[in-house]
Amino acid sequence: MEIPRGLKYSKEHEWVATEDSVATVGITDHAQDQLGEIVYIELPAVGDKISKDDPFGVVESVKAVSDIYAPVSGTVVEVNEDLPESPETVNEDPYGDGWLIKVEMNDPADLEDLMDGEEYEEMLAREKE
Repeated sequence: MEIPRGLKYSKEHEWVATEDSVATVGITDHAQDQLGEIVYIELPAVGDKISKDDPFGVVESVKAVSDIYAPVSGTVVEVNEDLPESPETVNEDPYGDGWLIKVEMNDPADLEDLMDGEEYEEMLAREKE
């Protein structure tokens, strides 16, 4: 299972990469692995406001339907337009082509509540116990 360093992670298994005040958000390799084959993704529209810790989308797999939670608050500035047609991209490349949305953050301090790769790895290890 891949846990790239340099990203931030939420307890709900989302990852965040930041460039200036824009956060790119996706779901982790662990999350896509737990979900199984992803068959449908519902994402917000560009211009929508999202709030930290609130659901902003839905991932549907052959096993389950799961909410996707916002790791940061802000305004959606870009949505991965390829995913509605090819939701399996999230299974194949969760940290690359499988990104979900880009958000102009209201408050970069939101990132302080997230885990780094090492902390996320430790959380996953505790969950397995």
